[in-house]
Amino acid sequence: MNDAARQRGFYRSAWRWHFYAGLLVMPFLLVLALTGAVYLFHDEIEDAVHAPLRFAPQRRADLPLSRLLDAARAAYPGEVTRIDLPADPRRTAQVFVTPTRGEPLRVFVDPGSARVHGAFVYTRTLVGFADTMHGSLLLGRFGDALVETAACWALLLVATGAYLWWPRGRGWRAALWPDWRARGRGFWRSLHASVGAWTAALIVFLILTGLPWAGVWGELLRAGLQPLGLGYPAEHRHHAAAAPRVGQAVGDAPWTLRDAPLPASHAHHGAGHGAGHDASRGAAADIGIDAAVRTLAAHGLRGDYRLSLPHGADGVYTAVVYPDRPQGQRTVHVDRYSGAVAGDTGFADYGLGAKAVELGVQLHMGRYFGRANQIVMLLPCLGIVALSVSGAWMWWKRRPRGRLGAPPAPAPARLRTVAAIALACAIAFPLLGASLLLVAALDRWVIARVPRWAAFLH
Repeated sequence: MNDAARQRGFYRSAWRWHFYAGLLVMPFLLVLALTGAVYLFHDEIEDAVHAPLRFAPQRRADLPLSRLLDAARAAYPGEVTRIDLPADPRRTAQVFVTPTRGEPLRVFVDPGSARVHGAFVYTRTLVGFADTMHGSLLLGRFGDALVETAACWALLLVATGAYLWWPRGRGWRAALWPDWRARGRGFWRSLHASVGAWTAALIVFLILTGLPWAGVWGELLRAGLQPLGLGYPAEHRHHAAAAPRVGQAVGDAPWTLRDAPLPASHAHHGAGHGAGHDASRGAAADIGIDAAVRTLAAHGLRGDYRLSLPHGADGVYTAVVYPDRPQGQRTVHVDRYSGAVAGDTGFADYGLGAKAVELGVQLHMGRYFGRANQIVMLLPCLGIVALSVSGAWMWWKRRPRGRLGAPPAPAPARLRTVAAIALACAIAFPLLGASLLLVAALDRWVIARVPRWAAFLH
């Protein structure tokens, strides 16, 4: 086979895979783009929609947190698991309550008066719905796997799209700008190509910075960073292997620490005299949330953190500082019996790989450099919408009636080539490699051998 024929065959293969990738992931990418765009502006949206809940009269001093928890429990009976303290004196605190019946609630309490402003179920709000859809399509772990697979296929979509877009003798101006004089499919094709050219890099960035939160790829990345000393700090490794993970006990824990062992409280620490000892019962008692807050304040935490309450007899109070810039992240654990600090981890303690992931996450969410960051991350979301709509329109206009209209297959590639590509994809992105091999096998050995299916595809 000469070079020209080989290039034509490769071009047809790229076009075919681009078509399949677009057809498979376009609905998912639209969902991710639209929900991601909503979540980029989550604070602005919630402030506008839920202003009576989120804002309180400006105060001079805060009441003890125990008063806020008591007020929240009185209004909405149930188990309190966490409280988020605001930095802004004009805002309410959020108390997380799991009622005896029904879905978890977020209760909004004025820190200065303990007045309860109301509550909502997070997943029933616009932002909460977008957040859950963006991560799992409301389908739990199965949905998480679908989102991860779609994101990986989107990388294949970008790669094949870039190859098809490359000018090859056309001027760069024609490749980068839509042909406004064209009509019909010609215009949509030029629009599709130019939008892809301008947004491809940002789309890839969004995918790569979002994948650490995915179930399969994220877990493998964390597991790969630890042996190299690039993940969570080494001091966590002395905890028992069977200890609960931070991510299991603490809602919205930093990515780096989600898989780190959680320190344990030890009842014997309070077995002497003091606040942590119940003399009448001869057993250690919980120091209480107010004492835990005093310990945190003594170590420099005075608001603007998330405080998770102990779960189980050996649970700990855990405060997480999660600012817009990850350099300020800090996670402090307090023994529930002695009041001693059981762990204190900051961004400086993270490994190099974990630091890079945390930085990417904040950029991904549009938080690192304010409104400009939100706008920059909004651009690839809008680009995905434009690419999906223009791609779907071109397919709809060119497809034969009653058929899918897939591009014709080139001469069958050697099995060794297909296996090598699938293996390379599997090493970098396991779900992509597995699904790519499955689709290739279906295309070559199943669909191609069933005349009715082959006729429908083409």
